[in-house]
Amino acid sequence: MDFTLKIWRQANAKAKGRFETYKVNNISPDSSFLEMMDILNDKLVREGRNPVALEKGCKSKDPIAFDHDCREGICGICSLYINGRAHGPDEDTTTCQLHMRKFKDGATITIEPWRSRGFPVIKDLVVDRSAFDKILQAGGFISVNTGGVPDGNAIPVGKDKADESMDAASCIGCGACVATCKNSSAMLFVAARVSSLALLPQGKVEATRRAKAMVAKMDELGFGACSNTQACEAECPKGISITHIARLNREYFCAKLKD
Repeated sequence: MDFTLKIWRQANAKAKGRFETYKVNNISPDSSFLEMMDILNDKLVREGRNPVALEKGCKSKDPIAFDHDCREGICGICSLYINGRAHGPDEDTTTCQLHMRKFKDGATITIEPWRSRGFPVIKDLVVDRSAFDKILQAGGFISVNTGGVPDGNAIPVGKDKADESMDAASCIGCGACVATCKNSSAMLFVAARVSSLALLPQGKVEATRRAKAMVAKMDELGFGACSNTQACEAECPKGISITHIARLNREYFCAKLKD
């Protein structure tokens, strides 16, 4: 399969970015999207070392910077905005789980970083997502000491609550919700983190403080308000429901009423 790639290139956070066009040929339909990017980078490196290619006026030979780690849909670092969709055209998958067979042979693919004030570009397709870490730090940890493993299982939790809490905890913090939302809201991420603890008895002690602190930090870091379009749920690779946003709102309003 052959593709034309329009890729966002940006030297650093202060530099002016631009799209550059690249051609890749003979790509296996079973290759993952990141494997295709690896092939392109290998080509750029080899051309950068080739005097003949340089004389022909080829484009910048710096490899394209993009984030990747586990490549198993677990870490969420591989986040790319592909043809106007977070993580690309496939459903419930991260970029590393996307395969080239999802695209037509000869297609033009536009690849961008996350676009959000809260996620400033570091270089090319790499963005600084430390804002999510700061939100988590604002939420803190639970202080309930459950003792050893047998003691931890002694607190009864209903299966429906446990299942819903685990669904919320499946958030990998990739930021697709932010990249998709027209307001660049981080509400689905914050809601998933708050909801995963709000549903459990261990998370009740700091529940009110946690909700207020995380929402305040989210606002401070420049994320927008929830737009209620459900775009975040539609593009979330883990299928996290916006019902968790409703729970976050209840937790937040209850905390304010107590104040």
